[in-house]
Amino acid sequence: MNGDPVAPQIRDMAGPAALPRANGALVFEAPWQGRVFGVALAVVDDLGLDWDAFRDRLIAAIGEDPERAYYESWAIALERLVLDVGVIAPGAVDERVVHIP
Repeated sequence: MNGDPVAPQIRDMAGPAALPRANGALVFEAPWQGRVFGVALAVVDDLGLDWDAFRDRLIAAIGEDPERAYYESWAIALERLVLDVGVIAPGAVDERVVHIP
């Protein structure tokens, strides 16, 4: 084992969905980015979904706004995934978001 906890289908994503790296290590510019990364991995695993269920939504989110920060697209893809598979009801995400002025 090489010590990399990320499954090959995630680690080796290419194109716009490729994970940001520096010297081979994943790059997170803020703690929330690592959290959304981990939550997405956990949700896909806990629901028993194929990774493509998330990756396809990630690619779509990136394609909609290529200038958007990478992990913001992860958050959008994750929200769409949990809505699409019925984990959370439409509108419930907005009700749970804490808005800081």
